[in-house]
Amino acid sequence: MTDIGVEPYREITFDADGDADPAQRAALATVEATDLVMFAHGWNNTPSNARDLFRAFYAPFPALLANAPGVRLGYSGVIWPSIRFTDETIPNFPHPAAATAGPGLDDATVAALKGAFPGQGPAVDRIATLLSQQPDDEAAFNEFGRLARQLVTASSSAARAVGDLTVEDGPGASPAILTDDTLGLCQRFTAALADTGMAVRPGPSGPSFSIGGSLKHLWDGAKEVLRQTTYYEMKRRAGTVGQLGLGPLISQLASVQPHLRMHLVGHSQGARLVAFALKGLGGGARTVKSVTLLEGAFSHYAFAERLPNGLTGAGALSDTQQRIDGPLVSCYSHFDTALGVIYPLASALSGDDASELPGLEKRWWAVGHDGIQAVTPCTTLTLDEALRDGVPDSGCVSIDAASVVKAGGPPAGAHSDICHEQLARVVLAAGRIGRV
Repeated sequence: MTDIGVEPYREITFDADGDADPAQRAALATVEATDLVMFAHGWNNTPSNARDLFRAFYAPFPALLANAPGVRLGYSGVIWPSIRFTDETIPNFPHPAAATAGPGLDDATVAALKGAFPGQGPAVDRIATLLSQQPDDEAAFNEFGRLARQLVTASSSAARAVGDLTVEDGPGASPAILTDDTLGLCQRFTAALADTGMAVRPGPSGPSFSIGGSLKHLWDGAKEVLRQTTYYEMKRRAGTVGQLGLGPLISQLASVQPHLRMHLVGHSQGARLVAFALKGLGGGARTVKSVTLLEGAFSHYAFAERLPNGLTGAGALSDTQQRIDGPLVSCYSHFDTALGVIYPLASALSGDDASELPGLEKRWWAVGHDGIQAVTPCTTLTLDEALRDGVPDSGCVSIDAASVVKAGGPPAGAHSDICHEQLARVVLAAGRIGRV
């Protein structure tokens, strides 16, 4: 049995198509608990790394429930195939393979890319070579773009059958990261990196380019293009694993243990995963008692019945919050530059206006940047208010957690600064677990 410092603990591992490990599925059904918290990691590389994160996040829970008679809390870690570039630091969470931010790829990230995209080893090696050598040549950028896109287009993820990349990601939702001119993309992301506080090499007239001028500084943005291209696939996987994997699994578990109260927690794209699990729940399921999203990397309009700002349609998860027998809570922070700068730019790349950087337009913001939007009613609280007064027993709740989610350098900022006792208390409050 895996030891992460809390008991009872059960792990559940999904592949990219949402299929769960059968032995783990059977073990999960035997957990003896009144309540079960299921935490889905976001950026990750290995099961070992995921367990380290689970260990750190779950550490405060036993002490917080020491005086909660009648509560037997179970813990679960949801592991799925995602990727974290090692220059994305996790504050207060040491990582032996941490790398310095810059245009090159370290060995750990190269290995992670090969693991995430089986059969693409030669393409990954050539991408790493180009990022290391940084040729001052437009043809090299074109080759880089072709190889980066090959990683995704060669993927056989079943997410293509899941409607999770439609209105939720903005009008059109065309994957411009896979189609737009590579040099133009590198220019945009070089400028966006400067907005996160990262030191980038200026071009002839700032972080831009002109035909005939030097292109070498655009390799800073090229690495971000690679990151966002691979995360496009991770986004699809998260939707698939949630809707086709975790959702049905929860329904099956409820049929075996109908009195077990389940609480879903997700970080980054893991938040997307647990949110899409609501779409995969069986009809009439009321076993999920709370959902807590930590720096969720998906649209803040995802739960909207009607999209604002001239957009048409509804959010991809419209009304799924009604499937929770309790609140849907989104913790967000403006110190998260991954969601405040890079994410909206990547989401906005639909080719509508190539002349501007639309990354800061509100329509493209993530739920982990400013909370749940265009849903009525939705309660908005500071973290202090939530911890002092509690969380509503139902409906949508946005909690500004910037008072604790604030550490981390560029490009991701505080995106992974989630291992705090205060956030553990939010999870317990949302689930009415011991009324902490």
